[in-house]
Amino acid sequence: MDIDINFNFYSDTPKGKDPDSHSPTLRSYHKILWSKELPNGSLFKLDDSIPTRLHHKSELGEFVLSSDSIAHTYSNIKSTTDIIKKIDEEELEKFVSLCSTIGGYIIFPSERINNQMTINGARGVNKKIRDRFDLTLECIRKYYEKEVSPLNETFKRYKQFFNLFDSFKGYVDFFLLQDLVTSDYSSIKYLIPFESFENYPLPNDVEEYKQYKYNLSSFVLARSKRMKKI
Repeated sequence: MDIDINFNFYSDTPKGKDPDSHSPTLRSYHKILWSKELPNGSLFKLDDSIPTRLHHKSELGEFVLSSDSIAHTYSNIKSTTDIIKKIDEEELEKFVSLCSTIGGYIIFPSERINNQMTINGARGVNKKIRDRFDLTLECIRKYYEKEVSPLNETFKRYKQFFNLFDSFKGYVDFFLLQDLVTSDYSSIKYLIPFESFENYPLPNDVEEYKQYKYNLSSFVLARSKRMKKI
């Protein structure tokens, strides 16, 4: 199956449902994209034997994984209501549509460990992250560098998953995230200015939201092009 990088996953998702769990096309695209060789040369082959999830079992371990959006527009949350009202409606619609294509999605382990939050859940509720993927990726970078971050305890629970990729570079390259890091993989290309995790993570005003929208759109488009080459 070819990857249609312009396919909007809401188009085959039942109304009111989440594409991460209910889009058959999104699930099949994830299966195609991430069933491939790991940095250590082993094949990470995914199957769809578990409804709404993807599954891998081999000598590497057993993993149940789910889709997660990494391109949030913040167009339907209370915190950014006043900002969104000032964004051109057609412009916002195009942004939301772009973020609903394959370049805006990734997979993470979906099973709780010790009845604690998954990565998806933790990065969504953490007030220092608020689902921003550039900040999530900074936490992943810090994890591989053995540095502390707001998501460090969550990542440590899923060390078997992160061990698959050997290093931050291995993780970035596997999931085609190169356009969100510097060429030497030492830093993140933040979507809006970032000084520390103590700062408010969401855009503060219209201009900052437009900067966020431009940079996130550029990343999604660039990542989609990488996917098209697979």
